[in-house]
Amino acid sequence: MDVYMVWHIHHAKWLDGSPTEHFGDDGQILLDEQSGDDAKMLGVYGSQDAAQARIDRARSQPGFEDEPKCFLIDAATLGDDLWTEGYVSIAD
Repeated sequence: MDVYMVWHIHHAKWLDGSPTEHFGDDGQILLDEQSGDDAKMLGVYGSQDAAQARIDRARSQPGFEDEPKCFLIDAATLGDDLWTEGYVSIAD
């Protein structure tokens, strides 16, 4: 069974006033948590349509309305491992 996770990426603003980049050259949404970007999961849905409906509702809510194009629907199969290789923490 496939599920659809809805994410919103709030992009950090640069202190020097540089423009914030929301999408890469390939059109994919950018996420750099080390630079202060914040990913929020809005929910998990059983269909692409239900996930899109959640995005449509969120676009008019405070915070989300500031970056209305920065939503991501990430499909996964229920029961599949998604993080299979561990991770490394980087000290501040």
